[in-house]
Amino acid sequence: MGKLVLPKSGIVYVDTSVLIYTIKGHPDYYSLLQPLWLKFQLGEIEIVSSEIIIMEVLVLPLRNVDTSLIADYEQLLFSSKIQLIPIRKPVLRETANLRATTNLKTPDAIHAATALSVNCTQFLSNDKGFRHIVDLPVVVLSEVLAS
Repeated sequence: MGKLVLPKSGIVYVDTSVLIYTIKGHPDYYSLLQPLWLKFQLGEIEIVSSEIIIMEVLVLPLRNVDTSLIADYEQLLFSSKIQLIPIRKPVLRETANLRATTNLKTPDAIHAATALSVNCTQFLSNDKGFRHIVDLPVVVLSEVLAS
């Protein structure tokens, strides 16, 4: 199993998979992500994401009426210092550009546009499709795990 190399400081953007793996204790990725949460708790890095992450993580728990999982996600997203970036007009404009020039679906394009708007130091995902975005410092978790 590889080791996640994180920046010494800066802004780490997390997409939805990172929160799902963490909250659900994914057998492969939970341990890999622990250094991220430790550095965050120590105040060495900021963790940010788009507000769209709220919708993405809650769909299945709401559909399944899993109140415990809903509470876990809401606690992490609303009660921690994770910064959720609002979806504003410039982000939507860049989202449209990314949709027009890549194969990203709208939620992923919103994540990429938001990450670019905050000049993140690192972008954590498990989606290789983000590699097509110029200037997005993508780390694909499955590749880290395999290294």
